[in-house]
Amino acid sequence: MIVTDVSHWLSDPSHWSGPDGVPARLREHLQYSLVALLIAAAIAIPVGLLIGHTRRGTFAVVAIANSFRALPTVGLLTFFYILLAPHIHGTGNASYYIPSEIVLVLLAIPSMLSNTYAGIDNVDPGVKDAAQGMGMRGSQVLFRVELPNALPLIFSGVRASFLQVIATATVTAYVGLGGLGRFLLDGLASQDYPQMASGAVLVATLALLVDLLLAIAQRYLVSRGVSGRYSNRQLSQAELSQASLVTAGSAS
Repeated sequence: MIVTDVSHWLSDPSHWSGPDGVPARLREHLQYSLVALLIAAAIAIPVGLLIGHTRRGTFAVVAIANSFRALPTVGLLTFFYILLAPHIHGTGNASYYIPSEIVLVLLAIPSMLSNTYAGIDNVDPGVKDAAQGMGMRGSQVLFRVELPNALPLIFSGVRASFLQVIATATVTAYVGLGGLGRFLLDGLASQDYPQMASGAVLVATLALLVDLLLAIAQRYLVSRGVSGRYSNRQLSQAELSQASLVTAGSAS
């Protein structure tokens, strides 16, 4: 059975050592994914903040998000490789690495861009009016009011982008790079199906672990007042305070 074959492959010590072992391929996969995510975040989040705050260019957000999501990954990777590789000189894997990162960045942008815009745009107008009434300027309203309230949606976009990049980074093996995609491609070439299945299991496990870590980070970075996350003790204390106020008001 395939489950037994995968278990045997993953428990083989020879697959966990050397430059072609699981730890080395895992590091490569995380490197490709993290670099792409950071570049995409540096582009998508500021643009989403600006468009959501000014409400200008909303059509561009929809157009970019929809068009980028429809891009064929392997075809786009092949296109950029053919276009850029002849112009990249020197030693190393730059001629493979740069086209691969461009593709992963393009795939990571839509979710972060649309979620950042939506998070800012959906902030209660009354909250923004109150901030302006207190004398806050446009940038102060954005970073002190709108951004904290939009963090849950922004985190959701980051998590969705990271999961998509981790899953898609397997195509980097198609142009000769490493990563967990090597197990899939090499297994297919040699008809080693346990290796292919094990590679798929590793990619899925990595995606789940990363999403769990981001969920934990979101829990501690997003304000409880924004996320609506309160403990039973805090809720009971709030209810008691409210009851005391009601009683005091009735007595007066």
